[in-house]
Amino acid sequence: MEEQLASIKKWLGTGCINIFGLPMSGKDTVGVQLAEKLGGRFLSSGIIIRAMEQASKQDMTGGGQLIPSNVFYEWVLPYFEKPELLHFPLILSSIGRWQGEEDQVMSVAGASGHPMKAVIMLQLSEPDAIARWEAAKLLNDRGLRADDADPATFQTRINEYREKTLPVLRHYQELGLLVPVKADSPREQVFSDTVQALANFASRAGNLATEL
Repeated sequence: MEEQLASIKKWLGTGCINIFGLPMSGKDTVGVQLAEKLGGRFLSSGIIIRAMEQASKQDMTGGGQLIPSNVFYEWVLPYFEKPELLHFPLILSSIGRWQGEEDQVMSVAGASGHPMKAVIMLQLSEPDAIARWEAAKLLNDRGLRADDADPATFQTRINEYREKTLPVLRHYQELGLLVPVKADSPREQVFSDTVQALANFASRAGNLATEL
């Protein structure tokens, strides 16, 4: 795996990789590991938004809905321009989840020196996502987030992904950036499969760049 990670790091430079998937698919788990292994920085849309909600005493996502795009642009996109991130690759967790936001994300990321290099889609079925949520709720291993406590709210999050985020991923696919990874395995296997898929993608992208 170390050789694969080295090849990914060389290909990635200061670019960014965006990770998407259903709730419970392991986006933050994979993202944190990738950032650590690649010497990058991790940015989570959910973490940023919840912090901003708390600071502004607003609750826009407690019912499971995505925040409006204009709020997303105001709250999340400025993070790309933080000077402390300038010389590092970025691993993103679901930044730009509503159709149309992906173009703004790519534009701002590129302008800040972090061009979008790949988009990982962690593939998990809706029944598997619900089963993982039920198990996590019993174990209480995801804290006390409101959207992890209520079945209707969790289902809304799934619906939002299906209706609003899947079109985003189809657009990334059309651009040749999408890297699908099955996420129905144990965490260690999902991370290993992600590294393998990214290394393969980086190799193909590098070969294409050489040909051009």
